[in-house]
Amino acid sequence: MHHCKLKLAGFLAWAATVACRGVPAPSHEAREECPAGDVNYTQLAKKLSKTAQIYLSGSDAFDAAVARWSNLSTPVANVVVVPSTEHDVVETVNFANLHSLPFLTTNGVHGSITTLGKMTHGIEIHMSELNSIAIAKNGKTATIGGGVMSKNLTDALWAAGKQTVTGTCECVSYLGPGLGGGHGWLQGRYGLVSDQFVSMNVVLANGNLITVDKNSELFWAMKGAGHNFGIVTSMTSKIYDIQNRNYAMETLIFSGDQVEAVYKVANEQWLTKGKTMPVNLINWSYWYFDPTTDPDKPVIAMYLIQEGVNAVDAAYTKPFLKLGPITSQSLSGTYRDLAAWTGISLDATPCKKTGNANPRFPIYLKSYNTTSQRLVYDLFRQATTNASRPFSNSLFMFEGYSQQGVKAIRDDASAFAYREDNLLVAPLLTYTPNGPGLDEAASKLGNQIRQILYEGSGETSLNTYVNYAYGDETPVAWYGNDAWRQNRLRALKKHFDPMGKFSFYAPIA
Repeated sequence: MHHCKLKLAGFLAWAATVACRGVPAPSHEAREECPAGDVNYTQLAKKLSKTAQIYLSGSDAFDAAVARWSNLSTPVANVVVVPSTEHDVVETVNFANLHSLPFLTTNGVHGSITTLGKMTHGIEIHMSELNSIAIAKNGKTATIGGGVMSKNLTDALWAAGKQTVTGTCECVSYLGPGLGGGHGWLQGRYGLVSDQFVSMNVVLANGNLITVDKNSELFWAMKGAGHNFGIVTSMTSKIYDIQNRNYAMETLIFSGDQVEAVYKVANEQWLTKGKTMPVNLINWSYWYFDPTTDPDKPVIAMYLIQEGVNAVDAAYTKPFLKLGPITSQSLSGTYRDLAAWTGISLDATPCKKTGNANPRFPIYLKSYNTTSQRLVYDLFRQATTNASRPFSNSLFMFEGYSQQGVKAIRDDASAFAYREDNLLVAPLLTYTPNGPGLDEAASKLGNQIRQILYEGSGETSLNTYVNYAYGDETPVAWYGNDAWRQNRLRALKKHFDPMGKFSFYAPIA
């Protein structure tokens, strides 16, 4: 691999380990510098730890680091810095500010919002090496590096007989979902990912490293709008003893002809007439085109996931079985099987970087409007039911979690605004990029689907999940329509990030 050698006067011992383009400088005699445009990154390299890395455009390491899960309105970086310490992050931010360079922190996948495309040059700070996990002696908290992935955290805690709320997909980071609230399998017991936060080390826009906890006014904002305020280098979060290792799932595949009937049952079971999803139950469903099952229209895959059992309770499965699904399947295993069962494990397609565009158009709902479900199903069918159509590999997601732990926390306790909603719904329009015309068609279809669901919801405001956001929504949709919320966020933004350094992901203003 072609590499750029570091100019190392005064740093001879260090020269053998710090990398440009991900390849260590071969000897202390190297004199060629590491420029990128008009900026000489040798000066930054001298300030970083021995194991930090700098990748310049043109290397395999750079290409791998900047590759996106969704190739629509993507950010552009000229350089990737992979910090090994919190101080490396501080030095990188200070260097960026000195040279008036934008910067963006990345980790994991699924960050697909189109506002990221506003970054047209600058430094990507790739957090993958800040991956430490340390469980406290009292077993009640863990200190988690800013680059830790959800699966790695789950596995490390599981080995110690512990667990906490993480994002459901194995390929997302722990903090990425958490900074936007963060839904997870265990939220019915413990609340959102962000509800677990005890304290965090944060590098602010001015390069200062501070500790944020319940005594800081910034703590509230970091739990739901955290992308706007800083780079979290480490986090202390609540952890819990494993209550139940065993889980069961019933998968029922229905014809699209049954869309109204299927979601009527879901409403009657736990979404209307004062009913609530049991704390040990989760109900997801997907729509997707599978011509081996139905060559004419997308199928409905209904997942009933129950904690602490080896078979899902018949009280939950029987009303759906009465509808006559095409197929049904029973699975039993442990908590760690859930991602594979629902198609979001590390080796599953939704965790792969395939070059596709993957925009989502999320909306929160309290229950299903079965008429709206039929209308959006028909739109989804028209767009997907033919392998030659650009959106044929798309997925429609309906996530229904137990909510007791989420709703037990006061609505004003964090910047996450949507504790009273019960369902997270989002079409994921997967397609091979082919110019602005196709991008516009995806935007039009996704927003049309969302508008129908919104109009059928009876709500007076569009509530969206910022971690799934498309990008054309407003701060009111991302962070809540209460004036006090918007005013508080804007005031904090003005105080902690007056120059708008952290404004590429769902900016507050």
